[in-house]
Amino acid sequence: MTSTTAHLTTVIRHWTDLHDALGAPALHNGFGIGLRGHLAALTDIADRALTHAAERADSASDAPGERPAPLRPMILDTMTEVETALVDCADQLAAEIQRTPMSRAPRDWPAADRARRNQLADQDANDPRRWKWTGKRTAPYAALWLYARITQPGGPFAPLTDRHRETVAAVARSCAVRVERALDIAAQVRTLEQPCACGGRIDVHGGEGRQPLAHCTGCGRIWTEGGVIAA
Repeated sequence: MTSTTAHLTTVIRHWTDLHDALGAPALHNGFGIGLRGHLAALTDIADRALTHAAERADSASDAPGERPAPLRPMILDTMTEVETALVDCADQLAAEIQRTPMSRAPRDWPAADRARRNQLADQDANDPRRWKWTGKRTAPYAALWLYARITQPGGPFAPLTDRHRETVAAVARSCAVRVERALDIAAQVRTLEQPCACGGRIDVHGGEGRQPLAHCTGCGRIWTEGGVIAA
């Protein structure tokens, strides 16, 4: 499996996970969530206060009926961005490589020849491998179609050029990264904007559902959300 097909597979495999995560609470042991929360505590408190005030203004706390679970904006944004990128990529690729369907037979052809030509034309126009600009335009379907174009030559398409493959590879990679970050399923390293007390850079290691761990590249201090574990 190439890196491009692996990235497309990541999107396909985890799309239902994104749907499930839409209404799920954020994981506090996800990558950097707790540490960033500690560093931005005042902002978070202010945001929660403003949100609470707005909710109280909109409706009474004892109002009857069920309230829908709030959607997680980060997950929703990820799904929108990934779906848009993949569908746009498929649209552009199909516009360049997808062959125009065979024309139907002229009326003056002999009946038998006309019927045979029209049958072939209908089969060509309805080839399930063709990309359609209407109807099913979801992220998993676009990823599957792009996967097939990378791995299955032939069909009603011109051969892919190196530029085509590079474009699909770039889109697939960026989409897979977005999905993995949203679901916290990839090991990551990030550098915090706030430096350590010694002035050194703080790198945060985490992801894959593990508790994040921070390391100062200056003084060597290591700590987790629970506090310093080495100095």
